[in-house]
Amino acid sequence: MTHTLPPALLRRPVKVLVVGCGGNGSAIAAGLPYLHQALLVQGHPGGLEVILMDGDVISSTNCVRQPFSQHEIGLSKAVVLISRINLFFGLKWQAASEYFTEKTNVRADIVVGCVDTRQARKRIATWVIGHRQIYYWLDLGNSGVSGQFVLGQPLNGVNRRKANRLRTATELFPEIEDPSLDSDDGPSCSALEALQRQEPFVNPTIANHALALLAQLFHSGSISNHGGFVNVAGSRVQPLAVDPRVWRALRRRGRRFQEQYS
Repeated sequence: MTHTLPPALLRRPVKVLVVGCGGNGSAIAAGLPYLHQALLVQGHPGGLEVILMDGDVISSTNCVRQPFSQHEIGLSKAVVLISRINLFFGLKWQAASEYFTEKTNVRADIVVGCVDTRQARKRIATWVIGHRQIYYWLDLGNSGVSGQFVLGQPLNGVNRRKANRLRTATELFPEIEDPSLDSDDGPSCSALEALQRQEPFVNPTIANHALALLAQLFHSGSISNHGGFVNVAGSRVQPLAVDPRVWRALRRRGRRFQEQYS
């Protein structure tokens, strides 16, 4: 079974909102210019128009696993990343130095969620359902050595009547938007603790798989998998098939399935 790209996204620039500029978000941001250029070469009328959104500023700990330097400590993550991208590639993408909320007023065709709490993911899940023009929500999440990426179609106005609508991450795994399961540990307070909590290459590995999925969708016009589960310690990737039977099985097995790749 395959999923086909909506023709509307081939007729005009595609608006992308990236929520979160940490480990996953910064890796996604670094790859999006290459997807943009590939679309233009393939004849797409405008490529991507991207907004990076994050209210965080750079800390010394961020400089361990994220593409920031000691000289940038205290600056906005979103502004630093978008400034580099625009300067290097000659783009006019935007930065929003603010946290994503239920009142966020941004127009987007694709929302890429790179948040690190269930509460934040729940906000995105509610928001994309309430905005009828959003075609896709690409959610990325990870633990210390593993993670997942899921491209879904929110149950909103533009997607509601589509047959075999791609299920979103929170539809397949409701527990990932349950705020009661969020850890109270807080952010790592030292570089050593950050490395002990998470392998250094988890984020770019997950992000590259997610970017490759988007590239395939726009290049060929269809996909047979709409996500996957990655384990860098075991060098494993389990694809998520576009298949209602798989979706039903995941809903039944839930966390037990994810734990196989943790």
